[in-house]
Amino acid sequence: MKVLVIGPGGREHAIVRSLLADPNVSEVHAAPGNAGISKLVPTHAIDANDPDAVAALATKLTVDLVVVGPEAPLAAGVSDAVRAAGIPVFGPSKAAAQLEASKAFAKEVMAEAGVPTAMARVAANAQEAADALDTFGAPFVVKDDGLAAGKGVVVTNNRDEALAHAQSCFDAGGTVVIEEFLDGPEVSVFVLCDGRNTVALSPAQDFKRIFDNDEGPNTGGMGAYTPLEWAPEGLVQEVIDRVAQPTVNQMAHRGTPFVGVLFVGLALTSRGTRVIEFNVRFGDPETQAVLARLKTPLGGLLMAAAKGELDKVQPLRWSKETAVAVVVAAENYPDTPRTGDRIRGLKKVESIEGVHVIHAGTRLDDEGKVVSAGGRVLAVVALGTDLVEARERAYDGVELVQLDGGQFRTDIGGKAARGEIKVKTAGAAATKAKA
Repeated sequence: MKVLVIGPGGREHAIVRSLLADPNVSEVHAAPGNAGISKLVPTHAIDANDPDAVAALATKLTVDLVVVGPEAPLAAGVSDAVRAAGIPVFGPSKAAAQLEASKAFAKEVMAEAGVPTAMARVAANAQEAADALDTFGAPFVVKDDGLAAGKGVVVTNNRDEALAHAQSCFDAGGTVVIEEFLDGPEVSVFVLCDGRNTVALSPAQDFKRIFDNDEGPNTGGMGAYTPLEWAPEGLVQEVIDRVAQPTVNQMAHRGTPFVGVLFVGLALTSRGTRVIEFNVRFGDPETQAVLARLKTPLGGLLMAAAKGELDKVQPLRWSKETAVAVVVAAENYPDTPRTGDRIRGLKKVESIEGVHVIHAGTRLDDEGKVVSAGGRVLAVVALGTDLVEARERAYDGVELVQLDGGQFRTDIGGKAARGEIKVKTAGAAATKAKA
């Protein structure tokens, strides 16, 4: 099987790495890729958001499967163009990608499907935003309705700050979704979908804020770990039964079947499990940790989803180890990150047992040296017998990364490792859930 992976980031590097470990995958290409991906497979310099360019490349390479990584190409209709060329695609159509491209649309589908989520209002001007904020009260949750690369959400106790974020979205020609605040720990669950059937991967937890103790502005994600030993028993089945399958059924009913990953962001609240948001692709950096534990060959899974054959897939196999991913970001991220700095120490990092580096915002300079090229530069991913060992290995690796101005959180998985996460979910005891 020959596979083309579309995208430039850490998620795509993790996907490429897993595909290369699949004995049924003979060849992998990536477009546009990054410095880490280019050391593994051939890369192609195209605009990943151009449907015709991606379809032409897939046809030229005679690939058997195209895997679309980021949300922007999906929202642009890349999957539609590749399907029209007669090539199987793992990634939803432009119409189905609206589940992420429009939070208002996602709320509408959730309501139709009976999916438990936060109460919300759509606001198109300052007065509507103010009314919605006063309805729900603090903490205030304001979300840009469109794609914002994981950074379009503001959660604050400051009403003026919430209004200012809403106004910035209005000024850009958009609308906002204002929601009630959901308490409790957050969980990410990736659900593979083939338009009819669903298969869930191991739950993970990521860390959105830039600084320790969940302080500072939201980012695309500063780290993640999996599995979640503290998660309620039966959580994955609940996500399938109450969230993913009803959503997939509803999308099919609408005539826009969902094929790809439904990324379900959850809050385990005192009133029960609630959906925070849907994304329509593998989450970053959770993917780096989740795929590090997946033993079932990835290529076969993605092809089964693309062909509508997930019901034929055997139960997934997982490593018994714990995985931790810690992101190293550039100076001034998530505002205007500094780029072009040399990155050193990567070979030393990978000399640590159970540790590997996933590139995200990197490129090769004119001398063939790895330099920073984005906000989240790389992730150090570690496997360990438990969360304590995996964290120790990951942070040993992070300390060896040399990047001027580089920043990272020191508390990824820390509360869980100390047994400090408690779930007060209605009707569910906080017992251990094994992936």
